Amino acid sequence: MAKELKDLTKRSDNYSQWYNDLVVKADLAEQSAVRGCMVIKPYGYAIWEKMQHELDRMFKETGHQNAYFPLLIPKSFLSREADHVEGFAKECAVVTHYRLKNAEDGSGVVVDPAARLEEELIIRPTSETIIWNTYRNWIHSYRDLPILINQWANVMRWEMRTRMFLRTAEFLWQEGHTAHATEEEAWAEARRMLDVYADFAENYMAVPVIKGVKSANERFAGALETLCIEAMMQDGKALQAGTSHFLGQNFAKAFDVTYVNKDNQPEYVWATSWGVSTRLMGALIMTHSDDNGLVLPPRLAPIQVVIIPIYKNDEQRSQIAEAVDPIVKELRQLGISVKFDDADNKRPGFKFADYELKGVPVRLAIGCRDIENGTVEVMRRDTLEKHQAPLQGIAQYCKDLLEDIQANIFKKALDHREELTRKVDTYEEFKQEIEKGGFILAHWDGTPETEERIKEETKATIRCIPFGGDETPGVCMVTGRPSARRVIFARNY
Repeated sequence: MAKELKDLTKRSDNYSQWYNDLVVKADLAEQSAVRGCMVIKPYGYAIWEKMQHELDRMFKETGHQNAYFPLLIPKSFLSREADHVEGFAKECAVVTHYRLKNAEDGSGVVVDPAARLEEELIIRPTSETIIWNTYRNWIHSYRDLPILINQWANVMRWEMRTRMFLRTAEFLWQEGHTAHATEEEAWAEARRMLDVYADFAENYMAVPVIKGVKSANERFAGALETLCIEAMMQDGKALQAGTSHFLGQNFAKAFDVTYVNKDNQPEYVWATSWGVSTRLMGALIMTHSDDNGLVLPPRLAPIQVVIIPIYKNDEQRSQIAEAVDPIVKELRQLGISVKFDDADNKRPGFKFADYELKGVPVRLAIGCRDIENGTVEVMRRDTLEKHQAPLQGIAQYCKDLLEDIQANIFKKALDHREELTRKVDTYEEFKQEIEKGGFILAHWDGTPETEERIKEETKATIRCIPFGGDETPGVCMVTGRPSARRVIFARNY
């Protein structure tokens, strides 16, 4: 067993420390010299690139195009939409000067007070304002609509308590910003993109999610409605995995974006925005991984199959390499990413532990005797089961096995969520059950005051009002007032 695994905290001992250990030891990321910011290492970035690739393909299949907008936003732009600025004011990083100079006393570099900006600039926490100021120049007639734009970018939100991938001051994301002629079109777009996110989460990340609407207290600042997908982590906490916002005409009115309709009458444009971020990396880690390291869904694993030769000398090493070469080529022809690790600087046992730690879905170990017998040792990362398989047809066998692993880890996560989802009817029962984690389905009277009381007293929030959930009327567990339906409560990341 490699030293890295010996040092990995067990989930049952300290789940939070297990997560932090795993991010570092699996070479995903590390802390940087800048408070709250991380360095995403090559292996971690390779996973993010696969996420980007699939999401970008899905966006383009739904008619969206990529563009890029400035990192810096005039402070006055944020103040044009009152709810928006209130929601982000505490998280904004502000640029006030544009030049440094050497201190006169020789103590180092200081800000040049004479180089103060006429208008301070905000490092983007999100881009609605700069984009809608731009759309004003793009939109004049109904013929200019819809505009379907996505941006891959970094943003800055000055978080006080940070954790790599889950909540950092700077993070990577995509943000879609669309403009429509009608309310109906904008609503359809917001729902369509939520479905895209749910499809990606379940079919690529193997993370089951619940789709729903956020309560008013949890709504995106500046939106009329926020739609979301909610996932459950192994420790029973919820994680918001993606959001899609119906912005109505708020930003169009704030930036005077109008179009002339078919009747030659001016109208304000309708808007949506939607986004997911490197927070998905945290969801991926916490949904599937175990005390041995990462467990990656095959569809997002940078290396799907690793082949490790077992040899005693260079002659055996060459013999195995010759036998493995056509297997590697066939795997690649099947669209499978494969690595033949014949590096001579590490023992096979170390390699086994390292690839296990990094969550490679399938490991093949092969020696000269295996070649003679026409077999290979196969290990699947999700169950850690080992078995012998015929060398003949091993590429197709791996392809089928990868699909089985993908389905198995999704089912395991779904079963876990179902086990930790239950209904409660009284507030006393709620207080007891929330300590056990998981999703609690309970009645709520629909008021922000009751929602805030529950949050203050239990640290649980309404994760969403689920689509297709239990719509049987009842009474609020706290106030006894009428409740239209049950909503989902949980503690969350």
